Amino acid sequence: MPRQLQMIWPEDAECPELSVPEGYMIRPLQEGDQAGHVRVMHAAGFDTWNEERSAEWWKTRALPDGVFVIVHEASDEIVATAMASHRPSPLHPFGGELGWVAADPEHYGQGLGRAVCLAVLRRFLDAGYRRIYLSTDDYRLAAIKTYLKMGFIPFLFAPDMAERWRKVCRTLDWPVEPGTWARANALAHESETDV
Repeated sequence: MPRQLQMIWPEDAECPELSVPEGYMIRPLQEGDQAGHVRVMHAAGFDTWNEERSAEWWKTRALPDGVFVIVHEASDEIVATAMASHRPSPLHPFGGELGWVAADPEHYGQGLGRAVCLAVLRRFLDAGYRRIYLSTDDYRLAAIKTYLKMGFIPFLFAPDMAERWRKVCRTLDWPVEPGTWARANALAHESETDV
């Protein structure tokens, strides 16, 4: 199985404005939300989640107020979620990972994934993170397009990454910008050595 693709947030990028569609509200996960959180994770295909795992990640792996949910006001149900976790690795010293993005398919097309991801991005930026990254799969094209539109760029951490990203971008009819990616990746590498 190939390694997941990764994307990074350019340090000099401006965070887009956060807006939530009418009829929805965004807030941090709170006590009592686990069942709804698990339901939306399952709806998005993350079948291994249960209430214990939801509570454990929320309390031990996410930044404080770092798990965001979007609630459909009419039904009072959680319909989207994303998590901000402090997740350093050899590739991302003092890295913050945008992860576990999920949305209920019944609410697709509302911009909820973008909104919940922007909430996580803002949480990292407010906490002073310089290295924000995410992992994804080549076939998650809708999610990748959302991340690209937000301003994330491909992270070329292995020899096969440039070609895989070219294929993804061509499929999405998105500009292939290896020069821009390489410059941003070089800047990210320089900032790692400054830490």
